[in-house]
Amino acid sequence: MKHFIIIVLLFTSLQSKAQKVFNVDKESKKEKMIVYGSDSCHSCLDTKAFLKEKKIKFTYYDIDVNKVKEQEMLLKLQKNNISINTLSLPVVDNKGDVFLNKGNLQEFLKVLAKKIEKDEN
Repeated sequence: MKHFIIIVLLFTSLQSKAQKVFNVDKESKKEKMIVYGSDSCHSCLDTKAFLKEKKIKFTYYDIDVNKVKEQEMLLKLQKNNISINTLSLPVVDNKGDVFLNKGNLQEFLKVLAKKIEKDEN
């Protein structure tokens, strides 16, 4: 009987840990949007305001002060075959879907809004 109780407790403990791991995996799939920009960039500031207004969770990195995140952004652009020769901020990584402002902020925000809507559905 003593062994049975120990086995039940061990099983319960393992099940609890497995559930926590499952929940962590579930949350990591709901990664936040990442915005790479600069605090001296009006389009970046407008994009941040747009996302806050839409109550979208995101992480913002100012690449002027965070060179590690700047390199991370450049690698993501290269992996997605996006030229860095004509780089325009902000750059957005929406759960692996990397895109950037191509100069027309209103068009960029429309694309961003469509991607957010797609994620919500």
